[in-house]
Amino acid sequence: MRETTPFEKIDLHLIRVLHTVIAERSVSRAAVRLGMHQPAVSTALKRLRELSGDPILVRSGSGMQPTDAALRMLEPSADILRAAENLFTEARAFDPRSAERTFRIAASDYLDPLFLPKLVAYLKKHAPLCAVEIMALSHDVDYSGQLAQGEVDVVIGNWPQPPAELRMAQLFADDTVCLVSQNHPAVRRGWTAEDWLQAEHIAPMPTHPGAKGVIDDALHAQGLRRHIAVRCAHFGLMPQMVASSLLVLTTGRQFCERYAAQLPLAILEPPVPLPQMRYYQLWHDRTHHSSAATWLRDAVRHIAMKL
Repeated sequence: MRETTPFEKIDLHLIRVLHTVIAERSVSRAAVRLGMHQPAVSTALKRLRELSGDPILVRSGSGMQPTDAALRMLEPSADILRAAENLFTEARAFDPRSAERTFRIAASDYLDPLFLPKLVAYLKKHAPLCAVEIMALSHDVDYSGQLAQGEVDVVIGNWPQPPAELRMAQLFADDTVCLVSQNHPAVRRGWTAEDWLQAEHIAPMPTHPGAKGVIDDALHAQGLRRHIAVRCAHFGLMPQMVASSLLVLTTGRQFCERYAAQLPLAILEPPVPLPQMRYYQLWHDRTHHSSAATWLRDAVRHIAMKL
């Protein structure tokens, strides 16, 4: 009788568990993401440890950390899962009316607040059987790695210099303006460049250590520097903070107009020259020829053109 090889003991479900456990660095979080009971994930992890001869996760302080061997398995396991997902769907043209798959979109909340709701409504109308996951795009997210590993289909945002290894298409450009409380002194008397630079500004967290962002890169090029008094990782909360203070938020006009219609806010022109805010969608070569991913990118562009 032929002896069973280790490869024959591996199924796609085990690969999913492997990838999710390593990515989440937690059996309990992996169980939630997989929609499984925690004991079932623990049993699968035990099988994976036996097959690999490696503990995969080890305790570190109050949490768990993947081993070096596990980290080396992260990208190959993502490749296997993506290949399995595309095995049959990519053999034929993508039909959004009957397709069943998950679209994963990473975006920051500094976009026009109507953009993502309109995009989700469009996707659910035209691809009703497809699930949609909107993922956070914050300063601690490696979106380039997520695209490369197939964990995200498209990333939407604005960057002074997007990573050169990713494909990019511009969605729209927006004038840069300032959002202030209606009680801000500049609403009544205006402001000079010096007034604006010395005002208390609120800004998002940097995308990585040392990063300045679009606004501060433009100021740096002019030999200028503003006073950032508050940093916040939640862009959607900033208008409320501005409405009840003397903070100044400098960002795209569309974003500001949405909130100025709801809160006691005013929109002012910046007294220093600032470039437009340019928004892009980014994707990886691995999905460039995917019919489903192409349809998704077309949907993103369609919604951006209608804002």
